[in-house]
Amino acid sequence: MPIPSSEKPDRPAICVDGFNLAASQGTGIATYSRNLLEAASRLGFRTEALFGPTLSPESVRPFGEVAILDPERPATPLRFMRKVERDVRTRLSPFGRTANPVAISKDIIWPGGDAARPRADRFWASDKLYFYASRAFKKHGSGTPVTFDRRNAPPPDVMHWTTLLPLRARDVPNIYTIHDLIPLRLPHTTLHNKPVFMAMCREVVRHADHIAVVSEATRQDVIRMLGVPEDRVTNTYQAVSLPKALTDRTEQDIVAELEATFQLGWSSYFLHFGAVEPKKNLGRVVEAYLASGVTTPLVIVGGRGWLSEPETALLGHVKAIGGPSSDRIHVYEYMSFAALVSLIRGAKAVLFPSLYEGFGLPVLEAMSLGTPVLTSNQGSLPEVAGDAALQVDPYDVNALSQAIRTIDADADWRTDASIRGKTQAALFSDDAYDARLRALYAKVGVSG
Repeated sequence: MPIPSSEKPDRPAICVDGFNLAASQGTGIATYSRNLLEAASRLGFRTEALFGPTLSPESVRPFGEVAILDPERPATPLRFMRKVERDVRTRLSPFGRTANPVAISKDIIWPGGDAARPRADRFWASDKLYFYASRAFKKHGSGTPVTFDRRNAPPPDVMHWTTLLPLRARDVPNIYTIHDLIPLRLPHTTLHNKPVFMAMCREVVRHADHIAVVSEATRQDVIRMLGVPEDRVTNTYQAVSLPKALTDRTEQDIVAELEATFQLGWSSYFLHFGAVEPKKNLGRVVEAYLASGVTTPLVIVGGRGWLSEPETALLGHVKAIGGPSSDRIHVYEYMSFAALVSLIRGAKAVLFPSLYEGFGLPVLEAMSLGTPVLTSNQGSLPEVAGDAALQVDPYDVNALSQAIRTIDADADWRTDASIRGKTQAALFSDDAYDARLRALYAKVGVSG
């Protein structure tokens, strides 16, 4: 059913997938998605998000957002008819799903409060969209097309999928962001099903009108490893955008918080943060820190991810035997974002020598806050860090150890690194990101 001309919007709409947006604990891709919506709004686009909730929004009408935010429950054994229903829906998924608009209500509170609500003018939903699309792709090798129901709202002008997903929107351009090809480049560091991942890459390449990446390193990986023509891949990088309520806090306030909450002083500790998984290189960070002989404490913030046991083996041994080394290492599995920002601001340096990153947002966040950084010379990290951080071979424990000693002892280097870091971070400002996004959407014929 065509939309009456009087109801057609005067601004193009960018829709992003909500695959990660409703999570109670943020992910890197959720941050990317939120920043994407913020930037699209600044560019004058209408912004939209497509969710795949467990509940049908119709079941809680008129408060469809309740379905979007309802937490997923632990899996329970299915009865025979439920199994049949699941298998039928899986088989039918590649024939297409329909997304319907969901009313946005200020009465519904998002995880993290109103500030965590995505900057979207409209929500769309199709119940269990991502579950059945993923299941159908794994079982049958077929992607799922999505149709936006035009009877109640105009469809978006661009569908921007923020990660590799076996989905595509009908009748509108599809842009996919590929953050990295780590399951192929460093296969030993992930538990991805590699044949499925490779098939997903081929599916995306086949259907994408354009591919976005977040670093030149990933762009070259996509061109070389997936055989995508150069003119179909655009590097937008990312932007660093931290809440002013956190960045405007005085140093005095941060000092008081660090002392009261963590019993730590300003610039008196090293900080490593990120999920505990092989590519983050925590095992070598701990080994290098212990070998350095420095007495400055090491604070580690990160929940356990996949293949975490080898990364925490030495740390576990040190904690088990106790002693001075154990007392100097502080470990937190979870930290609120506000507390983490305070820890970053107050650190002597952030240690982030990752084996490989598609971008490396922690490095950019630390530099923007004026904190010195030790990072890796691999993947995208040299692009992000420039000459503002100390770069080392992440596999070389001796080099890491020496770098830690250098940073610990050289106050002049830390002062200089803080200044250069803020200058480097400015290259990834909102204005720079907006310009890159404007160019990206223009490549599929959409301008704000």
